[in-house]
Amino acid sequence: MPRPRKERKCRHFEGDRVFKPRSIPMPELEVLFLGEDELEALRLCDVEGLHQALAGDRMGVSRGTVQRLLKSGRTKLVRALVENAALVIGPKGES
Repeated sequence: MPRPRKERKCRHFEGDRVFKPRSIPMPELEVLFLGEDELEALRLCDVEGLHQALAGDRMGVSRGTVQRLLKSGRTKLVRALVENAALVIGPKGES
């Protein structure tokens, strides 16, 4: 039986945010989902410049969890940019 998931402390963003290439209609795009926890890890480490351990303390998770969130978040972000995909940011951002 897996361990229970810890609650992650994240900034809450109202509704879903969608970023997409300007000239391609939404129905024609692949959609990638970025979770609020992935966005928060990216914000803390890449924007605020915090080390993963301190970001983990702020989010209430381990450094290893922050590392996994950064890897998955960066992968989704770069895929959306390189492959002309839509990126949806929201609380149910699991793909």
